[in-house]
Amino acid sequence: MPQREKDLATFQTRVRQMILRFQELKQENQDLYAMIDENEQQIEQLKARLAEQERNYETLKMARMMEISDGDLEGAKERVAGLIRSINKCITLLSEEK
Repeated sequence: MPQREKDLATFQTRVRQMILRFQELKQENQDLYAMIDENEQQIEQLKARLAEQERNYETLKMARMMEISDGDLEGAKERVAGLIRSINKCITLLSEEK
């Protein structure tokens, strides 16, 4: 009988150890799932931030293109004004010759 009781005590100890290990693994699993959820939320936030930055970049690029166009427009206006002055001078010269 003592051997049987000894085996039973060993069995009970092993079962308790398994239960404790199961509880540890269960807690570790919950912690890992929490980390996964947190990382997924962070990924979503980063995706949203990236999309916002891409929109900002496109807006900035468009504004830069418009700025260049405005600069070209100013240059074109100056060239046209210069051409008009030259034409007026030519008209004045031609008018004086007659």
